[in-house]
Amino acid sequence: MNPAPSSTEEKPSRYRWLWFLAIGAVAGFLSGLFGVGGGVVIVPLLVLLLGFDQKVAAGTSLAAIVPTSLVGVISYAVTGNVSWISGGLLAIGAVGGAQLGTLLLHKLPQRAIRWAFIAFMVVVIVSLFVVVPSRSATVDYSPLSIVGLIAVGIVVGILAGILGIGGGVIVVPVLMLVFGASDLVAKGTSLLMMVPTAISGTLGNARRSNVNLRAAALIGVAACVTVTLGAFTAHTISPLVGNILFSVFLAVVLTQLVLRAVSTKK
Repeated sequence: MNPAPSSTEEKPSRYRWLWFLAIGAVAGFLSGLFGVGGGVVIVPLLVLLLGFDQKVAAGTSLAAIVPTSLVGVISYAVTGNVSWISGGLLAIGAVGGAQLGTLLLHKLPQRAIRWAFIAFMVVVIVSLFVVVPSRSATVDYSPLSIVGLIAVGIVVGILAGILGIGGGVIVVPVLMLVFGASDLVAKGTSLLMMVPTAISGTLGNARRSNVNLRAAALIGVAACVTVTLGAFTAHTISPLVGNILFSVFLAVVLTQLVLRAVSTKK
């Protein structure tokens, strides 16, 4: 796979790898802390700091999520905070949805993708204030809930392919609000679902040259180092405090993306 287009070359090459590692370290910690893949961090930082094309940033992010989510789910599994059945049902829908998402990524214009990501982040910020985490809740399975989990997986897979996110910012609140999971189980299960989802989406992006594998490898390695620390921290801080801090960070990133989208005609 060839490196990303020239739009990714704004930083001198001897510094770019340090940026990749720094982005990965931040994304990995937040991935473990909030049960997200890290795409909500990786994509905007690649675009804003390194001038990545939005499509390549999304594809690179999704590839980096593969090792990050794998290490993250292990970190939650050792404390028993993973619902394997829920994760499997979500993954069934997400794998197919990710393929559809990567197809749409290849066909949609840059401006549409950028505004789609902005709208997505607004939903994320709102959901962080709506969700009331509980560490004593459990998931009850019925025919309706099984179908619902697969349907959620399909939606998440499509967004993963289009926006380069693992879907955790959707899966975690949905598992808690709709399916009754505890906040820690929701995070661990979300990371479990991301493994096959990100693999599926990355294969689709690679076929369409929408991924910088070198950058994804560096980001992924750095993220694997910090994701366990994030998972440990999730067990020690108040879920409400974590939600507030994350929403503030996303609001800053969102403001930057809106300014960029408004000033860009492409």
